Amino acid sequence: MQREMKRWENIHLTALNRLPAHTDFYRYRELTEAIQLNKEQSKGYMSLDGNWKFLFLEAPEFSPEDFEAENFEINHLDDIEVPSCWQLKGYGNMHYTDVLYPFPINPPFVPQENPTGIYFKDITLEDIKLDEKIIVKFNGVDSAFDLYANGHHVGFSKGSRMPSEFDLTPYLREGSNRLTVRVYQFSDGTYLEDQDMWWLSGIFRSVELYRLNENTLQDVYIETLPDEDFKDFTFKLKGRFLTADVTSLNVKLLQQDTEIDCFPVEIVNGEFQAVREMIDPLLWNAEEPNLYMAVLEYRLPSGEVEFIPLRFGVRSIDITNNEIRLNGKRIFFNGVNRHDFNPRMGRTVTYEDMLQDVLLMKKHNINAVRTAHYPNNDIFYDLCDEYGLYVIDETDLECHGFENTGNYNWISDNELWEKQYVDRAVRMVKRDRNHPSVIIWSLGNESGQGRNFTAMYQAIKEIDSTRLVHYEGDRHAAYSDMYTTMYTRLKALEEIGQDAEGKKPHILCEYGHAMGNGPGGLTEYQEVMRKYPRLQGGFVWEWYDHGIESVDEDGNIYYLYGGNYGDFPTNGNFCIDGLVFPDRTPSPGLIEYKKVIEPIVTEAVNLNQLKIRLKNRFDFRNLEGIKLHIKVESFDQLIDEKNMILPNIPAQEEMEMVLPLNLEEALKYDDVRIKLSYLEPENTLFANEGHLITSESFLLEATKVKKMVVSKREGGTTISIEENFGQLRLENEHFKTVFSKIHGVLVSHRLNGEEIIEKGPELTLWRAVIDNDMYKKDAWINKYFLKNAKEQLVSFNYQMTEEYADIEINKYLSSVNQAWGFHLTYHYRITQEGVLNLQLKGTKIIRGLEVPELLPRIGITMHVNKEYNDVTWYGRGDSESYQDSKRSQSIGLYQKHVEEMHTDYVYPQENGSRCDTSFLALTKGNQSILFNFKEMRDFTIHDYETSALEEATHRGKIKKSPFNVLTIDYRQSGLGSNSCGEEQLPAYRVGVEDFEIQLEIRSIQRNNLVEESKYFRAR
Repeated sequence: MQREMKRWENIHLTALNRLPAHTDFYRYRELTEAIQLNKEQSKGYMSLDGNWKFLFLEAPEFSPEDFEAENFEINHLDDIEVPSCWQLKGYGNMHYTDVLYPFPINPPFVPQENPTGIYFKDITLEDIKLDEKIIVKFNGVDSAFDLYANGHHVGFSKGSRMPSEFDLTPYLREGSNRLTVRVYQFSDGTYLEDQDMWWLSGIFRSVELYRLNENTLQDVYIETLPDEDFKDFTFKLKGRFLTADVTSLNVKLLQQDTEIDCFPVEIVNGEFQAVREMIDPLLWNAEEPNLYMAVLEYRLPSGEVEFIPLRFGVRSIDITNNEIRLNGKRIFFNGVNRHDFNPRMGRTVTYEDMLQDVLLMKKHNINAVRTAHYPNNDIFYDLCDEYGLYVIDETDLECHGFENTGNYNWISDNELWEKQYVDRAVRMVKRDRNHPSVIIWSLGNESGQGRNFTAMYQAIKEIDSTRLVHYEGDRHAAYSDMYTTMYTRLKALEEIGQDAEGKKPHILCEYGHAMGNGPGGLTEYQEVMRKYPRLQGGFVWEWYDHGIESVDEDGNIYYLYGGNYGDFPTNGNFCIDGLVFPDRTPSPGLIEYKKVIEPIVTEAVNLNQLKIRLKNRFDFRNLEGIKLHIKVESFDQLIDEKNMILPNIPAQEEMEMVLPLNLEEALKYDDVRIKLSYLEPENTLFANEGHLITSESFLLEATKVKKMVVSKREGGTTISIEENFGQLRLENEHFKTVFSKIHGVLVSHRLNGEEIIEKGPELTLWRAVIDNDMYKKDAWINKYFLKNAKEQLVSFNYQMTEEYADIEINKYLSSVNQAWGFHLTYHYRITQEGVLNLQLKGTKIIRGLEVPELLPRIGITMHVNKEYNDVTWYGRGDSESYQDSKRSQSIGLYQKHVEEMHTDYVYPQENGSRCDTSFLALTKGNQSILFNFKEMRDFTIHDYETSALEEATHRGKIKKSPFNVLTIDYRQSGLGSNSCGEEQLPAYRVGVEDFEIQLEIRSIQRNNLVEESKYFRAR
């Protein structure tokens, strides 16, 4: 027996009495007010944001009798802030899933346990005019709602992330009025809203009231159409009024408040259309977001005059010769996927949140945004117009949970759902089609394939033929103007690039999964996408960590994720996958992405002649005028410094140039590096003068330090030796070193009476698992038992000379039930001056068939004195770096405290590596302990052990140790993107392989650090 559909389950019903969708615009009484674009000063505007009364119920059926009545008693009810998500105000349950629906799949039906919130707002209206309409606008309500006014049912709507407007005029009166809104957490629309995010409900975007003249403008639409040279454009204006009683209007075109054109437009039967030529206008693009304003002026039958300002950009978007072109030029997307999100308010975001997002994107060379996976707050598009970001505007549509049923196309290929699909697309287009930043419409995300997408495509093209349409799920690009894929592996992406003849252009709508520590391998993706013309860039997943702010008993902020609320099933911390942390600070991943997508690429042509090549990767901007700051450094010593202004280098062109430096002088120094910084020459919309666009550095190879062995005799006395209780003790007045002969390990190393090394070095193959290791960790832990790998002593020998002691320890490292491992030879040499030199050689042993293809790392770890808390290193910095994510970190001399070497990921994991390090020093006061490497190595140092990092599940919860833990890597595997993307590429994979690590540890004065690092002191 078929269950009867309730209103919120009726797939044949998209709305009741909802007004037609239209573009956003506001009416003003004066031209001077209009050009200020402040909607709060617009005619008839009233915000209904603020406190509403609220009643939370288990299901709609529990609604009190006559709850919609204007005299229903509400004084005893709770207050709730509007806009907000009710789960974050203490109602209902927080729940996060990536793919899964939180209820049985039985479309269009939803559970009887359907949490419901009833909102009540009393408003006072005075001086209601006879020719006035009163319109209420809900900008976002999840997931469906009924609206009542003074006891009357006004209407119903669904489609959570799009506005819904209703005419309240018949139901309101002067004086006090009651609005009642009953919101349903689940509706048939929920089947179309299975996006990867928290399940949050309620009136989460602003509610606005408009008092409009009954004859006013209903909708208006601007198009700009190019001539064949993309030099002159046709300005096309279309619109309609609510009635036929307004017969003419006047249009002014402004550029930066200066009138450039003015013309009348005839209105026929309430509709109008105007065409105007714009000769050589300033064009809009993401690099040069030139905006114009059209101001519509008309007189109403009442005699009132209204002014409507519309910002617009002159631009075109099309596909020519199988290339996506803006204003006739091929463009390349360096983009991100973005949700509306705030760590305290969920999907309720402020203007400041959105502005901060846009400014951060622009400052990090990002030029495009995909609104994942629904239309974002309308203000975000205004900011993209103003500051310059290309937008893929995505329909509020995802049916990902159906993939797990085996019938991914269940409703996407079902004609009964066509109306729902088309409604969402059309409403999006009609809201946003005046935004020049929107250049592509998206039909949704991860919803299989089917006839309903064809219907959406056709419906969009009927109302806007000027833009492109995208849908990643369309593998044949039948209803997509481009071929898009997500998380395509690098080899397959290259094959797509090679398969270009007669094929649609390709974009990666998602790649580079930025979960936790990562992503890695972005450079290789950029290189492939730049290599093949068919490939026009991609969008990293994603912009933001969706952590929910919480405060512990000590007042420290940390962030919660799926499962922390007892929600089940859940995808845990899979929502913590962004380039910015929840507090909107950039992660190392964002810093790296900025470098990878740099718009100015610098290559060394011949540094012996100071010749470099500059490549301009902007699509429109000329490099002329950009400031180039040049520094020539030897370690921490500045040798030379120059400023120059870049010459004329048009977009997508390159030029060789000679740096204006004194090469002869530079060659007198050691390890000389030329550091180039490209700076904005003046204030921009998004950054101040001097903003760093990108940087590069080069080593003058002729000055590279070749570390030599130079003995330093300071009259050290003979080394005494003692063996007892399974230990070997070596000492004189400079040092005391103790080895365990039973375990074959150094257990203590003291210099000048102070313990420096408290344990180690010992080989480790393990790192605290990063999110991008998620598909490897089970085998690492439960098949190869890498966490349990231990050294076993084979032999322990030593010999003494007059100047030093040599200790050779042979060991075997393997783990539980493994037939592979390493033969290890530790060779220590300790001089009379207390210099400790270590050479560790590892030889792989493979005697079985089961061998891990990838090890987390091969490195040595030791415990060092925590009082030596200042870290100085010569390597990449100052942020963390890994071998497949290090381009943003140039080699130099850096200094931090140990606690600053930690990257505070929302979910604690391996962090803080510094790559390509020649030496590091740990310092207390004026005394330093130098760790000098024979070859460049990566290292981490933390004030906690790996086990403590693994036990912690949130920020601020890592148990600190009484020592610092220093790990020096022969190699550590890269980061990859394999939580949802490419694994570590072959060049960044550590396997079971032969290796060697050599370093020297000695005490020096802090001010001698650089000079001492150039030498080894033990022969």
